[in-house]
Order: sequence, then C-alpha cells, then structure tokens
Amino acid sequence: MSSYCEFAQYYDRLMDNVNYDNWFSYIESIFKKYDLSPNSILEMACGTGSFTKYLAEEGYLVTCFDMSEQMLSIAYNKLRTYPNVKLLNQDMINFNLNKKYDVILCLCDSINYITKTQDLVKVFNNVYNHLNDNGIFIFDINSYYKLKNIIGNNTFVEDKDEIYYVWENYFDDKQSICEFYLTFFIRQNEFYKRFDEKHIQRAYRLDEIKRVFETSSFSHIIEYEGFTFDLPNVNSERINFVLKK
Repeated sequence: MSSYCEFAQYYDRLMDNVNYDNWFSYIESIFKKYDLSPNSILEMACGTGSFTKYLAEEGYLVTCFDMSEQMLSIAYNKLRTYPNVKLLNQDMINFNLNKKYDVILCLCDSINYITKTQDLVKVFNNVYNHLNDNGIFIFDINSYYKLKNIIGNNTFVEDKDEIYYVWENYFDDKQSICEFYLTFFIRQNEFYKRFDEKHIQRAYRLDEIKRVFETSSFSHIIEYEGFTFDLPNVNSERINFVLKK
C-alpha cells in the first residue's frame, strides 16, 4: 500500500477540520516575532496546496514541492492562476533547487514522515543550505505523546456522506514508529469502491530533535506549544519549532 495516491483526490474533504486561516495567522505572527519580512518562501511537503494558497494570496514568492504527484495535481488546479507560485516534484531529504529563501516551511506534521535519524539530519542540512542568512525554518510535529497515546493502537471510524473510512493504528514502542492503516469506501451510485493506504510516522521526543539540531549549523532553536508561544508540556499534541540560520 502506498501513501497519498488515490487518497489525494479525497484529502481536502477529509481534512476540512483543519483551520488553515488560523494556521496562516500563526505563521505570520512568527515572522513578526522574529522581526522578519520575508519575500521568498519555500514550502516543503505542500500536499494539495491549501496552505500555499494563503501564501500566494498574500503576495509572497512561493516555491513549493511534494513527492506525491497525485497531491501536486490537486495543488496545481488550486494554484495555477498565481504567477508567484512555482510547484515542483521533490522530496524533503534530497531536494536541490540551487536557490536560497528567506523562510522555509514544513507544516502539517510532515517531518514525522522522516523516520530515520540520519535522514532528518540530511533534511536539516539541506534546509540550512537553501536558507538566506538570518532566514528561519519553521516546522511542526505530532508529538511523541500524541502518536503513542492518542493515535497509536487506536481505531477511528468516520462517515462523511459518500466517503466512509476506517483508520487503524499500531504504535511500535521499540522503534517509536506509528503505522496508520486506512481503508476507504467511496460511494459510487449504489456501490462502494474500496482502496487502502499505509502511512508511517516517527514519534520524536524533544531531545531527539535537539540532538539533530546540534549536528547542524543552525544558530538557534526554540519550540512552542502548537499555535502558541508557550513552551510545550508533556501532554502537548503538536509542537512547533523555529530554527534560525
């Protein structure tokens, strides 16, 4: 089973609970807090481009990429009318754009999909090399607490009119890996079409992220409780990070 393939065409309908408006306001509040007025922004793992559209409408020069061609196809249909947006098919570990940016973003817990520490090191180093001096890297993660205690070893079921899906999860304590098994049933007239996807996320503890930071050339790291400027706690479900070059 692959990830974000057939799922791509239903992704936005199933993620309609995500408040991108508030998320965008929070990102801009980080710019203000760090006294940054960015012109160029790189968004990694942009998915279907829902957040990218906010950046585009605000007038930022945006390059965004994703490794899923199916997700990029949806993003293209949203963003093709914006001359200030460029879409690419790249992955977070090995991207090479021969350009530097004021800000690099990686949102919606996309970093959790980097399951090997050595690959996360590559991501940090690659991001650093694509940032302008004094630029910042903003990313968020599903916390270790959330993946282990809320998502892990639980099953969720949702019925959204023509879409019915079952989300079964397994958490591996030894590997700190959470496996998501999603089964979708899409109503087509009097029948249902079924397809399955498997997603894998790594549960990172704060000290693991900081150890990777220490191997990089970034000068500064700070973590926040999701969508705030408070320090995270043991029950935080989403943690935001800001790294400064």
